[in-house]
Amino acid sequence: QIKSIVPEQTLEYLVSEECATLLDEKDALRDYRQQFCYPPANREDPNSAESIYLCGNSLGLQPKKLKARIDQELYDWATLGVEGHFQGKYPWVSTDEPLLPHMAKIVGAEEAEVAIMNSLSTNMHLMLIPFYRPTKTRFKILMEAGAFPSDRYGIKSQLFLHDVSPDDGLIEIAPREGERNIRTDDIIKVIEEQGESIALVFFSGIQYYSGQLFDMKAITEAAHKQGCRAGFDLAHAVGNAPLQLHDWNVDFAVWCCYKYLNSGPGTIGGCFVHGRLTGVPQKDGKVVEIGADLKRVGGWWGQAQDSRFNMLDDFDPIPGAAGFRLSNPPVLCVASLAVSLEIFSSAGMENLRKKSLLLTGYLEYLIDNHIPKGHIEIITPRDPNQRGCQLSLLFTHSSAVDSVSEALVKEGLIADIRKPDVMRIAPVPLYNSFKDVWRFVALLRRVLEAFNKQ
Repeated sequence: QIKSIVPEQTLEYLVSEECATLLDEKDALRDYRQQFCYPPANREDPNSAESIYLCGNSLGLQPKKLKARIDQELYDWATLGVEGHFQGKYPWVSTDEPLLPHMAKIVGAEEAEVAIMNSLSTNMHLMLIPFYRPTKTRFKILMEAGAFPSDRYGIKSQLFLHDVSPDDGLIEIAPREGERNIRTDDIIKVIEEQGESIALVFFSGIQYYSGQLFDMKAITEAAHKQGCRAGFDLAHAVGNAPLQLHDWNVDFAVWCCYKYLNSGPGTIGGCFVHGRLTGVPQKDGKVVEIGADLKRVGGWWGQAQDSRFNMLDDFDPIPGAAGFRLSNPPVLCVASLAVSLEIFSSAGMENLRKKSLLLTGYLEYLIDNHIPKGHIEIITPRDPNQRGCQLSLLFTHSSAVDSVSEALVKEGLIADIRKPDVMRIAPVPLYNSFKDVWRFVALLRRVLEAFNKQ
């Protein structure tokens, strides 16, 4: 794709700074970078050159408009007090509702199927209450080996809560020997062979360590054929990869909003529950599968707004994901997310994905052709349809990781190291440039050459 954009096809030109500059000039999304605060390379000198920030898979950058939005909320609190719930520029009683259409579009859902609430791990536990209902014969949970630790902690604790030993109730599928990623066929095979004993299939949308994008549609279809529920942790997929949760018939999904959704450290999360399970009328006329009988815990913010402040004795949940909310959302966290979602809606997920394929493909090309062989292995799938923007770089000599990464940081790189020997590089299409990618690879080459001379 890159070769069709640039005028010269020689290796010398394609790995040059001139090529990166031209790609940026032709980038229709290049101006969005100006909407974010970009960390300086020298933190003690705010006027120093920009860092090479390739860490949006860990924490997204701050939108410049955020401060004004936060100031507005603080002003309303100062001048209105409790009346800010119903007055002010963004009434707090409904502060999350304007965000739902934007979020629904990003995850491929109906508006009533998404809720903005809590944090990822909290939402995961809330979803496991209705969707992990073990019986004597169907009690196992299938997940990928090497999942993010919080997911493993959550799944194991739920097994313990139901008096199921992880040795008996947890199935973890790993890549085949000698391979870096899990084959979809192998996942489906396990579901088909053990499905009668599996209550829940729970995977990441994108594997946090390897960067593999799982085939959520195929996994969900296989799970449902065997009578299993299917849920996903979308921490590394939301705002990064194409999602169609409703059409894929996913039962539930949870995510955080501080990575690719740029809403700030530790901020509010999101949740999806398919409408066929919660009383939301379906366009195809399908009968609600569980509806009001869906087991859950309740809180007053899951009660219909027109009766929420009547302080009724009985809980009558709102149809859809909103019925799973417990408490009113933290206003400042919602404000942070609101600013970022406005930018997303302006840029468009399709446009962002198109650029992402180019940007990460460019990173891959430069590593393959500009980094000396034998130092780094890309363990993320080579197929662009099986990954998001992240490439995970395995250092073939693990002893090099600390010294190389330290040298890179001194030169202004902000990236993510995962022990023992992987560097995760994520060029985010919303604010990263082709020049960022070129600078990183040029710096990495220089540092590796210096390391080899030691």
